[in-house]
Amino acid sequence: MSSRAKLAVGGAVVGLILLIWVPWWVSFLIIVGVPVAAYLTLDSSQRRRLRRVSRRQIGR
Repeated sequence: MSSRAKLAVGGAVVGLILLIWVPWWVSFLIIVGVPVAAYLTLDSSQRRRLRRVSRRQIGR
């Protein structure tokens, strides 16, 4: 298994545990908040590059 696959499986397990253990709105805030916080920490040039790559992937 690649390291990315291990990370994805670990994230899914943690997500399932959170859905069972905490109220749904807290898990929703975590699921939405973590990627938003990660995006906001990017430099403006990194955000530009990310948008450019995302558009290129969609255009395939």
